[in-house]
Amino acid sequence: MKRLLDTLFQKLGAETAEERKSLIIQFIKFGLVGLSNTLVSWAVYYLFLWINEDLYMVGTVLGTILSIANAFFWNDRFVFKGGEQDWKSRLMRLGKTYVSYGGTSLLSIALLWAEVNLLGVSKEIAPIVNLIITIPLNFVINKLWTFRK
Repeated sequence: MKRLLDTLFQKLGAETAEERKSLIIQFIKFGLVGLSNTLVSWAVYYLFLWINEDLYMVGTVLGTILSIANAFFWNDRFVFKGGEQDWKSRLMRLGKTYVSYGGTSLLSIALLWAEVNLLGVSKEIAPIVNLIITIPLNFVINKLWTFRK
């Protein structure tokens, strides 16, 4: 396990104790951004339910779109700060943000289906298991691809 962690830290550019501490703090910040994404998504979803229950899918899609925009805003300024600030660079990072979060959202949906229908995992537990997989994966994708310096 230690060897795996050492390799992961090395791939993420954190070889010294100070760099590892900084990476862990960055991951915690990423988690806080993720919490705000969830709140944005839920707020939009429940707003549409309040307006008209038949609009639940509109609320889901719009909530997802806005939560990813929220993720980009905070990750770009708070978590992975320091990238080029010209419009082209920012638009490129925004596009990569939608691709990375969209990809892990599709992975989460596929995992949910497989866990519930093939493995018999409860519908209440499966989404939590998926977060254990998708949060670190999203962090690595964002660190190494979306916000790579």
